[in-house]
Amino acid sequence: MLRPRRRIFKKWRRNHKLSVINPVVEKYWLQRYSLFSLYDEGIQMDEEGWYSVTPEEIAIQQAQRCAGRVVIDGFTGVGGNAIQFARMHCKVVAIDIDPRKIELALNNAKIYGVEGQIDFVVGDFLQRASSLKADVVFLSPPWGGPSYKNVKKFTLDLLKPKDGYSIFQIARKITPNIIMFLPRNVDLRQVKELAWLSNPTLPLEIEGNYVENNLKGITAYFGNTTRTSRLR
Repeated sequence: MLRPRRRIFKKWRRNHKLSVINPVVEKYWLQRYSLFSLYDEGIQMDEEGWYSVTPEEIAIQQAQRCAGRVVIDGFTGVGGNAIQFARMHCKVVAIDIDPRKIELALNNAKIYGVEGQIDFVVGDFLQRASSLKADVVFLSPPWGGPSYKNVKKFTLDLLKPKDGYSIFQIARKITPNIIMFLPRNVDLRQVKELAWLSNPTLPLEIEGNYVENNLKGITAYFGNTTRTSRLR
């Protein structure tokens, strides 16, 4: 006999005409309200979005560091972070190389009523960065899928589409105020190196991000997105 949650999931799958679905998606579907509290209002995601979107509680915490500023979301995906930045009265430039993800992000922003505060751009952040200006750059580049958990220590060279050092340096040319959302098993020594190797050295704050007492990721705050810098 199917457990109630499994029965509900199978009904959802039939309604969306999905005959085959990745078991990973089922896992994240069961956590859907932690990803988007307004999920039932019409939130849309592709398969990658299910396991790559920042849980809403964490996205809110990250956005609180940027209230009222101009923020570039370099790898926006289905829009979880961009939406929360907009809700904090930020002007957001949300960039993704995948046109379908931009469509989904726009739909989701409309659900939250913040689409007017977000400029959605189909393009490669790494290629466009030299022409961009902002107060803060938010970086949540692909971690390589759920298999990142199988690595004992996640090194920055495993980030996609380029290594974390290169992505950070590209963002650094826009602003020293950078927020990076990284896997929970990331090599913290390498994260600290990003601050040490900058000229001048950047303030850095590292925060563990939890949802229901489960560690979901690590956020690195650089420049004046750190708590100490914001108090000055």
